[in-house]
Amino acid sequence: MRKIAPVLLGLGAFLLVAGLVALLWAPGVVKKTPLEVDSVTRLSGEAARIDTTTGELGEALPVVATSITKSDTDASTDSYVVMTSTQCLVVDEGEPGDCVDGSDERLVNASTDVFATDRVTAEAVNDVDGLPADAEPHEGLVNKWPFDPEEKTYSYWDGTAGTAVDADFDRTETVDGLEVNVYKVEVSDAPIEIAEGTPGTYDDSKEIWVDQVTGALIHQIDDQQRFLEDGTQAFDLQLSFTDEQVAANVADAKDNIGSLRLVTVWIPVIGIGGGVLLLLAGLVGLVRANRQQPPTGSTTHARDPQPV
Repeated sequence: MRKIAPVLLGLGAFLLVAGLVALLWAPGVVKKTPLEVDSVTRLSGEAARIDTTTGELGEALPVVATSITKSDTDASTDSYVVMTSTQCLVVDEGEPGDCVDGSDERLVNASTDVFATDRVTAEAVNDVDGLPADAEPHEGLVNKWPFDPEEKTYSYWDGTAGTAVDADFDRTETVDGLEVNVYKVEVSDAPIEIAEGTPGTYDDSKEIWVDQVTGALIHQIDDQQRFLEDGTQAFDLQLSFTDEQVAANVADAKDNIGSLRLVTVWIPVIGIGGGVLLLLAGLVGLVRANRQQPPTGSTTHARDPQPV
């Protein structure tokens, strides 16, 4: 036991320190937007556009949308991440793929957005070196919520309106076993350009399902209308994440939650709990070994034989 006790003490100290480091230091490191982001989000729905020959809203057609978001690692830092998001909305005819050429009649809308977000708060940041000079200033949350999102109102960037709007907490739900917060966004009569040089207004009603741990977007439905200045409706769109996209988002979130809990929960529990037990076992072993050892400097003498 005397030889084993120091080993137990050393191993216990190591586990205790590892557990404390994971408990106190790891959350601030792992609960941040990763520097490597390369995601594709697919949506589907219906859209109707104004018929310029009649001045009336045309027939609603099936549409698909693709949003591709990639980070610029070289332009990012430990504090913020720079991202480029390209979005394309097309009529779902003839397998259009992620997008079509600008001359293709199936194209409804295409855009590119460059922005930077704080890796902890997930809010937009603008005065950073990694952004191009002509990048549009953003406000609020852009493409995700922070880790451990709260049941409150967040400022959320609306790219169509070109301003931040309120995303109000509405309820909690379970999506395929994943606990999520649902936030609602309502926009009314926001001034926009229907087309270049054509002013109008924009209404939007949106619901966003957000993972309660990672802040990742799990599902989204969008119902928006656009009007000319005289009140004529020029655009009507209903769009949501596809079922396959929602399933993939849930699976990714569960994987990320598992990895997160390993670092922030299980390693601290095993490290601190196991470390304390091993330290106690080592101390008990040392105490017992010391009790069994003869006092220092004592000598045991053989008794002289007694005469018979």
